[in-house]
Amino acid sequence: MVAPAYRLRTAESADVPGARRVMLDTVYRDFGTGYVPRWHGDIIDVEGSYLAPERHTLLVAEHDGEVVATGGVRSHGPAGPPWLAARYPSGTTAQLCRVYVDPAHRRQGLARAIVDRLLGFIAADGGYTDAYLHTDPVSPGAEAFWTALAERVHDERPEPHGSGTVHFVLPIPARS
Repeated sequence: MVAPAYRLRTAESADVPGARRVMLDTVYRDFGTGYVPRWHGDIIDVEGSYLAPERHTLLVAEHDGEVVATGGVRSHGPAGPPWLAARYPSGTTAQLCRVYVDPAHRRQGLARAIVDRLLGFIAADGGYTDAYLHTDPVSPGAEAFWTALAERVHDERPEPHGSGTVHFVLPIPARS
């Protein structure tokens, strides 16, 4: 349950700067990678990646008029490794993306509420067979959070040239 001081809703164009701030802060602070165009292009093109395409969405959590958390869905499966991309193809796979919470607003139930709403969006679409996500376990609390909600399908950390990414799938709730 989300604390009453927060409002969770579908993002609009006016939310793009705040959402982008949360996302960029996360890739710089938590991941330590900074902005890498081939990985983070959707952060710059939030509207084209989440707001405009059908079957995509972006949710934001707002506190005192400020965007403090994000979470999105795109109809793209994983880019790799190749066997994983084949197992979860684009079009039928919904990918949860950018589920990020500003550190000052963590432990308020925001990430869980965002994931629940995103899974409802995926179920309502009716065309997705899988809900996939990947996470960077260096992000504080991310691996434990996803392990509690999802099934781990691949961990790249032991691989000699792996990225350190951990891949998960989530059950899609029944359509209501």
